[in-house]
Order: sequence, then C-alpha cells, then structure tokens
Amino acid sequence: MILDAALQKNIISKQLYEVLMVQEPTIPTLYLLPRVHKNASVPPALNRQIITSAMTSGLEFISRRSPIVCTGGCVATSQPLATQIGIDILKKGGNAADAAVAVGAALNVTEPASTGLGGDCFCLFYKADSKKIYALNGSGRCSRALNLELLKQQGFDEVNPLPSTHAHNVTVPGAAAAWVDTVSLFGSKKVSLEEILQPAIGLAESGFPVSEVSAYLWSTAAQKLRSPGNKFGADLLISGQPPQHGQLFRNPSLANTFKALSKHGKKGFYEGRIAEAIVQVVQSNGGLLDLTDLSSHMTEEVEPINTLYKGVKVWEIPPNSQGITALMALNMLENYSIREWGHNSSDYVHTVTEILKRSIADCQWYCADRAVVPVPTEELLSKAYSTKQVKQINMERASQSNNHGNPFETGSDTVYFTVVDVHGNACSFINSNYNDFGTGLVPEGCGFPLQNRGYGFSLSSAHPNSLAPGKRPFHTIIPAMATNAETEDLLCSFGVMGGFMQPQGHVQVLLNMVEFEMNPQQALDVPRFYVEYIKKDQKWHLYLEDGFPENIAEDLKTRGHLVHWPITGHDRKLFGRGQIITKGDWWRSSSDISKVWWAGSDPRGDGCALGYCSVKDCY
Repeated sequence: MILDAALQKNIISKQLYEVLMVQEPTIPTLYLLPRVHKNASVPPALNRQIITSAMTSGLEFISRRSPIVCTGGCVATSQPLATQIGIDILKKGGNAADAAVAVGAALNVTEPASTGLGGDCFCLFYKADSKKIYALNGSGRCSRALNLELLKQQGFDEVNPLPSTHAHNVTVPGAAAAWVDTVSLFGSKKVSLEEILQPAIGLAESGFPVSEVSAYLWSTAAQKLRSPGNKFGADLLISGQPPQHGQLFRNPSLANTFKALSKHGKKGFYEGRIAEAIVQVVQSNGGLLDLTDLSSHMTEEVEPINTLYKGVKVWEIPPNSQGITALMALNMLENYSIREWGHNSSDYVHTVTEILKRSIADCQWYCADRAVVPVPTEELLSKAYSTKQVKQINMERASQSNNHGNPFETGSDTVYFTVVDVHGNACSFINSNYNDFGTGLVPEGCGFPLQNRGYGFSLSSAHPNSLAPGKRPFHTIIPAMATNAETEDLLCSFGVMGGFMQPQGHVQVLLNMVEFEMNPQQALDVPRFYVEYIKKDQKWHLYLEDGFPENIAEDLKTRGHLVHWPITGHDRKLFGRGQIITKGDWWRSSSDISKVWWAGSDPRGDGCALGYCSVKDCY
C-alpha cells in the first residue's frame, strides 16, 4: 500500500518499486531522510525510508554512517590518518588552527595528488570569544616575468591556450606561508610549529598504507610524474608505478621539507634549498618563476564576504576565490519556497541549476585579483540584483545562455577539512594542487609536486582575470562557514572540494540542512548534481549522481537539460568530497546547541569525522 502510493506520486520509479517490494522488510529505520514530498499522503517515517532506499539502492559509495557527536574537539577530513592526527593535536592542547595545519600536512603525505606544499590554500577561522570570522588568502601570484605578449610570441593565446601541465602555470605556492601564518595568527601558542608538523613527518618517514580513493587518484595522474624533464617525479612513485590500495608508501624528501619549514618558518621554504629547487625545475621546463617571486610572497589577511539566507549568515572567501558564486546563488534561492518542491525533485534540481548557471557566469567573468582589477563584490551580492536575476528563470525550460549579468544596472583536485576545538573555535580550511598533481613537476629533494593554478587565468586581454605579472589567478577552492544572523554563534564549518563543483556543493549541502533538516552526515550522503558549461558545444550540461530516480532524469530532459545520468563509481569525484561540523542540531530544533558538536564526512572519499568528549561537559 505504501509503496503503491509512492509509485503513484513519482516518489520512486517502477524499477525501484519492484526492488523495494522485495526489500521492504529490511529497509533501515535509523537512516532517515526528510520527506521528499511535503504533502504526500505517505506516513513520514515510511516516506523517509522509501526515499533513503531510492537514493542508496546499489550505490558503490553508500554510507550507513551516523553523524559523529561529541562535546570536546572534532575533526573531519578525507583521510582517517589525517583525522586522527588532528584529534591528537587537539588533545595535546592545540586549538582548531593548530590542528588544521597538522591535518593539512598529513594530507600532503597521504593524498599528494590532491594537495600539498606545492599548492595554495584558504582559511576561515572562527574565534569563539569574539564571535568573529577571520580569513586568510594563501594563494600565490604569477611570475613577474610572465605576460600575455610573451605567451603570444610563444604561440599561446585565447584560441591556443597553454597546456594545463606547462611550467608557465606554476604560480608561487602559497600553502607553506599560509600554514605558518595560520598558526602564528590564530594558534593556541601551546604547541610549536615543530610539534604540529611532527606527526606528518613521522608518516612520511615511516610510511603509511595508501587508502583506496587516494590510490585511484594517484594512478589516474601518475603519467604526469613520468613526463620528460621531470627528473624527480619518481619520488612519488614506487619503482615507476603509483602505489596501490593498501601498499606502504614512504616520502623521506617531503619529511625533510617539513623539517625545514618547522625549523626556519617561511624562510625555510621561500629561500634557500627548497626555493632553489622549485625555481630549477620550473625554469628547466620552460617556466619563468624565480627566487624573487618566491621570497616576496606574502599571505593576505582579507575580510570574508557573506550573505543572509533565511536567518543563516553564510561566509566565504572573497575574490580571487569563487566563493561569491555560492552567495549569489543563495540570494536568488531565497526568493523561493524550496521546501515545498521536495528534496532533489525535478522542480528543485531545475531551479537550483538555473540559478547556479547565472551565478557561475557572473563569477567566471567578474572574479579576479582585487589588488589588480576592481571586482564589484557589493553589487553582485545585493538582494536587488538577485531579484532581477531570478526574473529571468523559466520554471519549465532550461537556459543555454552563458552570458554574465550586469550588477551595475541595479544601483581540479583539492582537499577540504574542518576542525573545531573544546573552546568553540573553528577552522574551515582548503588546500589544493588544482588538477591531480598540478603540473606534476617535482622539485629535487622536496617530495611534493607543483600546482598548475595559473591555468585558471584567461589569456584574453579584455578579461578581468587575464594573466598579468604578479597577479593572482581565479581560484576554485573555497572554505565556508555559517553563523546565526542574530547572535553570530557558529552554526557550522563546512566545505565541498572539487573544482567548479565547490560552490554548487556548498549550496546543496547547506540547503540539505536548512531546508530539509538533514544532519551533517545525511547532507553529505544524498546524491548531488553538477552543472557545467562546455565551450566546445556552447551548451550547459547537467550531471546527476547515481541515486537519482530515472523519472527525475527524464523530466529534466523534457525541460531542455542535457542530462548525463547516472554518474557512477569513481566518476563520482565530479561531485566533490565534503566535510561538515555543526554546533548542535541547529537545523531541526532550538535545543541546547552550546555543548554538542555534530559532524559528517563524505562517503565519496576515504575519510571520516572523529571527536572526543570533554567529560565535564557531559554532565
């Protein structure tokens, strides 16, 4: 009877109906999702069970995880070894900033394809005693010797862009400086930088077993490490091959790099042996980065940007980061009664997708280095502009336009992790090489690859994000936080890594909590969707993760979306890997949120969330 009603209301497909007729007695009762159809005449508990089964039937990455709940500190990362290291630093007296840097270093060891000292990072830090959020821009700049005219002479322009692995794409690695500055500005002062980096040094020296998703990412990009002129790429291979799942891998060169950083601070990276090795491998492969570019690098303290969404203040890093994309989308979404559509329904996916198209188009035009070109941040985030943008959305038909709006008329791979401590401080942190292993170029004796973040520049002189000497490129990586708009209390620290999926992931997991009352683990578990503009055919493509019913995919096709469904297996990396820590169960009640942390870790990755209890707070 219940399943018949679900089928009639298009809650489940005919195929799934037949499966559930057999499985109904074993449908889990603990893993409950909010109702998909608010007015469905299906008892809420069974409705949730049915939708859960619809979303999880046959999924390779299905997570039957409970959210972590604890009262002391909490860490959520994409690698269990890194999560444990973060917990250890917290228990040693470090705070959220200290633990975040320890996690970042551990991830450099365990997931080198995605992150490391050869890349950039951004940090949001919530200081509990002042209820203020601070932000660090740890992205590096283009070589001062590189410009569009020189590239044109070498045969590269907007029509014939640089290959993604070209050494010209190596911008100054900003992560090392940002790690040191995060500890210096926000750390507890109870643990030294040497103590913070020591666990990662131990992992690199003694070796660690490679986890499954990391092994996959390693294998898909290993060819970069074997490229001509990359003499030391073999340092990240075993006998010329990427390590397999469960195989032990050691990286003594990276351990020595960490030791230099812990002993000498930023000078240990941006001057001396390591800096010389970076310059040597870049210049020997045709790049222009030099010692002055490295020694002059500085992390920038910036004011985070925010918008208000239905009582929740959402915080992002300002441009040159794409965080503004998520905020513009939320401004537009505030004009709708989203909950009435139902989670991942056709109306929901269609409207959110159409809104994301507009915010992405705006961001990809206006987002650039604010120190070099003006970025109309305030205008793009105005509620009046969002209302104007919403008026262009057709609820029955998909748009193929990729034109940016005019706000003045109104007046790929990464790791994300988050840490909170017993004092209520929180750190939302993201670190990236851009594509897997970046350029793949490994400096001699350093143990890490160099990013290809310069690939994010436009080679059009008319574009605000055009390549220029000493300029920061457009950045995909974005950490996020949310606070109570009235009290400024922290609600959650969260992020979803994965190139241009990141702002889309931020919007989806936040709506999962705010609109559909999901806990952090559920918000990460449910299927996601991704929209991308393909220049080759000048059309928007919509990708639906396995777990969406066939009828939803078909309905979206009738509205004009170019739907790719289902996206399965390791191809799910398209939808990113997220981590969330929330303060209490704020998404569903007004119960005491001052003592309990809730956390979730994305089932699409290898990681986990862990926490511990401060016993005195449990009674």
